[in-house]
Amino acid sequence: MTEHEGPTLADATRGRILYGGDYNPEQWPEEVWHEDVRLMREAGVNSVTLGVFSWSRIEPRPGERDFGWLDRLMDLMHENGIGVVLATPTASPPPWMGHLHPDTLPRDEDGRTEWWGGRQHFSHSSATYRRLAAAVTEDLAARYGGHPALTMWHINNEYCTYDWGDEAAARFRDWLRARYGTLDALNTAWGTAFWSQGYGDWAEVLPPRRAHYLKNPTQVLDFKRFTSDMLLECYTAERDIVRRHTPHLPVTTNFMPLWAGQDAWRWAEEEDVVSVDLYPDPRDPLGAQDGALVQDMTRSQARGPWMLMEQAAGPVNWRGVNHPKPRGLNRLWSLQAVARGADAVCYFQWRQSRQGAEKFHSGMVGHAGERGRAYQEVRQLGADLARIAPHVTGGRIAADVAVLHDWHSWWAGDQEARPSREVDYPQVLRAWHRALWQAHLTTDFAHPAHDLSAYRMVVVPQLYLLTDAAVDNLLAYVRGGGTLVCGFLTGVADQDDRVRPGGMDARLRALFGIRTLHEWWPLEAGETAECEGFRGTLWSEELEPDGTADETTPYKGGELDGLPAVLRKGRAWYVSTLPEPEALRELLARAAGEAGVRPVLDGLPDRVEAVRRGELLFLLNHGREPVTVEVPGAHHDLLAEEAVTDRLTLGRYGVAVLRS
Repeated sequence: MTEHEGPTLADATRGRILYGGDYNPEQWPEEVWHEDVRLMREAGVNSVTLGVFSWSRIEPRPGERDFGWLDRLMDLMHENGIGVVLATPTASPPPWMGHLHPDTLPRDEDGRTEWWGGRQHFSHSSATYRRLAAAVTEDLAARYGGHPALTMWHINNEYCTYDWGDEAAARFRDWLRARYGTLDALNTAWGTAFWSQGYGDWAEVLPPRRAHYLKNPTQVLDFKRFTSDMLLECYTAERDIVRRHTPHLPVTTNFMPLWAGQDAWRWAEEEDVVSVDLYPDPRDPLGAQDGALVQDMTRSQARGPWMLMEQAAGPVNWRGVNHPKPRGLNRLWSLQAVARGADAVCYFQWRQSRQGAEKFHSGMVGHAGERGRAYQEVRQLGADLARIAPHVTGGRIAADVAVLHDWHSWWAGDQEARPSREVDYPQVLRAWHRALWQAHLTTDFAHPAHDLSAYRMVVVPQLYLLTDAAVDNLLAYVRGGGTLVCGFLTGVADQDDRVRPGGMDARLRALFGIRTLHEWWPLEAGETAECEGFRGTLWSEELEPDGTADETTPYKGGELDGLPAVLRKGRAWYVSTLPEPEALRELLARAAGEAGVRPVLDGLPDRVEAVRRGELLFLLNHGREPVTVEVPGAHHDLLAEEAVTDRLTLGRYGVAVLRS
C-alpha cells in the first residue's frame, strides 16, 4: 500500500477527537433541534453526521429538491460550533425510485426482487440507480461544499448489497472479459471441464444463481470479487463528485466489522479516512477482544488514525436478546478504540428513534432523555475525550507482530463441499488474534502481499488461497530474518481456487520441513486431538516430515500418533491444528519471545489490557472487580488528573491513560 495523498482525518479533527454520531433530525419537530444542540454542547459533542438516510426528504419526488430543512440544520450546527460530516443519502432510495424504475431493485439468487420498505434496496449495477445517485450527490455537493460547518463527506452507508439480476449479469460478463480476456481463459480458470460446464458464448455466463447441486467454486469466488468491485465503483463515483467540489475535505464510507462482502484492503486505498461500525455483544466475555481485532484491522487499513463511525450507547435491536451495556462499559470500549488508534468516537445515533425499525436501538439520548444513564455516561465520556485529545490525536501505534488476512482467501475457503463445515475462517482468525491479545502483544493486520519487513513476527491463522506472489513474499520474509507462524489449511489453493499439487504449495512444505501432506483429518464439533503438551481442536493433518525440522511436537494416540502436530524449521513454524486457547497463547508467546517481541507491560493481571499509543500508556480493566497494576516509575493519569507512582488501582471497567 502506498502512502495516502490528499486530505486526512487530521484535517477534520484539528487536534480534537471527533465526538458525536448520526443525527437524524428529520424524524423530529424542529423545536427538538434546539434542545438537541443544548444537550450536544453539554456532552462535548463536536461532530454530527447528517443525511445518511434522507434521500426521500431531499428529493421527495423525481427531480425535486428540498434543501430548506438541511440549510437550517447546517447553519444551526455551525452557530453552535458543531462540525458536520455530510452524508450522501444513496443507501436508501425513496419509494418512487423502485416504483418508477424497477431496474434499480436488486434480485436474489432465485430471481426474487428485493423491494423498498427497508434500506440498501438498490442494484449496484443499475445504470439508472447510478445516474440518480450521482445527480443527488452533485446537487448536495454544489449546495454545501462551501458551508463552514462541513468537515468531511460520508458516502452511502454500510455497502452490503448483492445482485443476481439481469443487469448485474451483463456487468458480470463485462468484468470477466476484463479479467480473463477470452472464454478459453475463463474456462481454464473456472475448471469448467468438470461437470460439462464449458462456455462457448459469453451470453451463457451468468452469476451463480440457484443451482440443482453444488455451484462452480471459482464462479462463486469471482462473483464475490465482482460484487466488491461494483460496490466500490458506486462509492468512487460519488466520492469523485464531492472531491471535485471540495478537494480539501476528506471522504469516507463506513465498513462493517470483518464483513465478507468487501475487499477492505482495496477499498481503504480509495478512502481519505477509514471508518468502521463496531457493535461487540456486551454479554460476550470476549467482546473486548472482538473489538480489539476490528480496531487493529481498521487501523492497519488506515495506516494510522481511523474513525469509529458507529457504536451503540446501550443495546442494539438486531440480536435475539438485546442486552444493554452495563454501567461503565460504553466508556471502556470507547477508550479502547482511542487506545488502538481512533481519532473519532461516534455513535448510531444521537437521539433514539420513537418509530421505525430501529426504535429499540439505543441512542446517545435514549427514551429516558437527559436524565437517563445513557446520556449521563455520554457526557462523562465527552469530558474524558476532551482531556486526552491534545495528547493523543495523530498518535501512532508501533507493532512488532502482523496478522495476515485476505478477503479472497476467505471467499474461496468459505464455500460448500469442503473437508469440514466446522471450520469457520473468522473463528480461526479470532482465536489467533485472541492469543496475541491475551499475551499483551500489539498487532497490526497485513495483506499477504504487503511489505512485511518491519515486523519481527508474522502469523498466518489460515490462508487457504495464496497467490504465487504471496508465497514468494512469505519466503522472502523468512529469508530476511523474520519469524513466521502459520496455521493449518494454508497455501492449499492458487488464485483460481485450484488445489496445488500435494495439497499445499511445495515451497511452503519445504519451508516448514514437510515432505508429504497425506490427508486432512478434520475434527467433529467438540472433538479434540491429543498432542504432546496440549490438545488440538477443529482440525488435524497427516504430515510426513522430511527430516529437516529443528523441532516437532507430535500427536499422541489415534491415527496420527507420533506424527507432527507442530513443526519448527529455523524461524518458520507450522501448526496443523487449532490448539486450545491457553496452548495457542503459550505457543505464540514463545515464538514472539524468541523473535525479540516483548509484551507491552510485564505482570499484567488477567482481563487488563495495555496499549501504547505515542507517548501514552492506556490501561483498561475488562473485569467487574478492581485490580492493582504495577507501573514502575512516575506517571500522570490524564483521566483522573493525578500523579501515579509505581502502581495504580483500576476500578470496575476502569481506564487509566498514563503520560510519563
